[in-house]
Amino acid sequence: MSDESEALPESIAAPPGGYRRHAADTQPPYRFDDYVSTRRRAPSQPLVEMPQTLSEITGPRFGRAALRPGDEDMTHFDGGEAIGERIVVGGRLLDTDGRPIRDALVEIWQANAAGRYVHADDQHDAPLDAHFSGLGATVTDDDGRYRFMTIRPGAYPWRNHHNAWRPAHIHFSLFGNAYAQRLVTQMYFPGDPLLAFDPIYNSTAEQGARDRLVAAFDWDATEAEYALGYRFDIVLRGRDQTPMDGT
Repeated sequence: MSDESEALPESIAAPPGGYRRHAADTQPPYRFDDYVSTRRRAPSQPLVEMPQTLSEITGPRFGRAALRPGDEDMTHFDGGEAIGERIVVGGRLLDTDGRPIRDALVEIWQANAAGRYVHADDQHDAPLDAHFSGLGATVTDDDGRYRFMTIRPGAYPWRNHHNAWRPAHIHFSLFGNAYAQRLVTQMYFPGDPLLAFDPIYNSTAEQGARDRLVAAFDWDATEAEYALGYRFDIVLRGRDQTPMDGT
């Protein structure tokens, strides 16, 4: 059977032993003028394309040795229970061909229910929660599944433009099987009216790719009388790659 990449455009075909590239307009550009800070940090010269070598398509692996007990439950911290709406966030981590990526480190960080981060640079006029650190970590199982118990984050102002508010979101950092699968992205919530006004979310041109950044409500993951569930599947590399949506 022939390799599927033989029938694909060069822009997304996989080199032997490598990874398929993403399709056009499915990843945000380095510079997106509505996202003001990208004007200063985007490259000013054409990028130099580097071929994929063995070091990009193999290791290193980060796994269970990086975890501490309870890292997947962010609703309890420092001897108390976090304030806010409890939610379950879970899904599958998949590769270019839809195969599960097992034993992969998944890290998340987020604002608390009032929309504030536990960080010295965040001086937003909103309360901190002594029992919410905003950090979580887990490792995928044999089916590529991950799961967190956390608090639904609040929106917050961020001064990008007049009356700028970030939609509720959770940051994800993912380590796959190799350097070339490294991904930092954000998960948004369905039905959030702030998505229409957010330049970070809208910097990805293609609507289908933007949709991949929005979690789906998951009734089966909901814990009765305790926490609502959301499903967020993540694809590393290839035509259906989850957009690189970091800040």
